[in-house]
Amino acid sequence: MREKLFRLLKERAYLFREEGFRLASGRVSRHYLDCKRVTLFSEALPLLGRLLWEEVREFEPEAVGGLTLGADPLVAAVCFAAGLEGYTLEGFIVRKEPKGHGTQRYIEGHVRPGMRAVILEDVVTTGGSALKACGRAEEFGLKVLAVVALVDREEGGAEALSERGFPLRSLFRLRDFSNPAG
Repeated sequence: MREKLFRLLKERAYLFREEGFRLASGRVSRHYLDCKRVTLFSEALPLLGRLLWEEVREFEPEAVGGLTLGADPLVAAVCFAAGLEGYTLEGFIVRKEPKGHGTQRYIEGHVRPGMRAVILEDVVTTGGSALKACGRAEEFGLKVLAVVALVDREEGGAEALSERGFPLRSLFRLRDFSNPAG
């Protein structure tokens, strides 16, 4: 299962370009993972759900969520996997900006203050997006237990999250993807 997910990521999401790609962190890297090419794919969703749920369940959360858009399919996949085991788990999405009408909240989903939560992330580089999601979740009143990611680029994100009390677990690391250019 893990090997198949890795193969899908390598074939569909991993990109290499000598001149580099600008990352959300502002850094430039020759390695890029466009995870939506996998997280929105029917063959990958059951794998994502089961593998991420294996990491998440150890924290015994009541909810999982993350920053939209990257975390949206991960949240759904993990909630589905938990549901198949009869585990009650709420999903939530953290908006980048508060909703402009209605509740005007950053957090969407049927969660309430005091719930134990794990933040999901597709790729962690510096940890900035995950920290933003953790911060919004805590402002709402959730107790954030950890961050679970699909890929850790190992560029300071784990350390930044740890400094704030959020352990990081990931299924893969950037170094797992060999450089096709040598």
